[in-house]
Amino acid sequence: MSTADSLVETINSAIELTVPAAAKMGVRAVEARRGFAVTAVPNEGNGNHFGAIYAGVQFTVAEVLGGAIAAASFDTSAFYPLVKSFDISFKAMARSDLRAEATLDEAEIARIGAEAAERGKSDFVLEAVVTDAAGTVVATSRGVYQLRAIGR
Repeated sequence: MSTADSLVETINSAIELTVPAAAKMGVRAVEARRGFAVTAVPNEGNGNHFGAIYAGVQFTVAEVLGGAIAAASFDTSAFYPLVKSFDISFKAMARSDLRAEATLDEAEIARIGAEAAERGKSDFVLEAVVTDAAGTVVATSRGVYQLRAIGR
């Protein structure tokens, strides 16, 4: 198993343990590396009363990217993430499996890590795009997260 596969497996285990509702929806990390994460959720079992994927499921597949990016980019034995605020804009009907993707650049990772080490916490913004199976953007999001030092 590659290091990347091991990281994805670790993130999926964390989702199951720390956010069981997301795991029940079928939210999974599918790719993660420093500064980059992709999550996915199936259409099946996540519909609403008019045949689209429920808005809360779309929110969740985008929101968990904050934890996935943190796990891929920072020392999880020293830091943990939390979400402070989250905005989502629905752009099109979501009627198939979904994929959410977000990135953080190296300069931002360095800033966050240094500030969290020095002050015990650091806020960061993560913008995500949620697409359907055809690649259509169904939602965009902007989350404000905080990386916190464990024990501070």
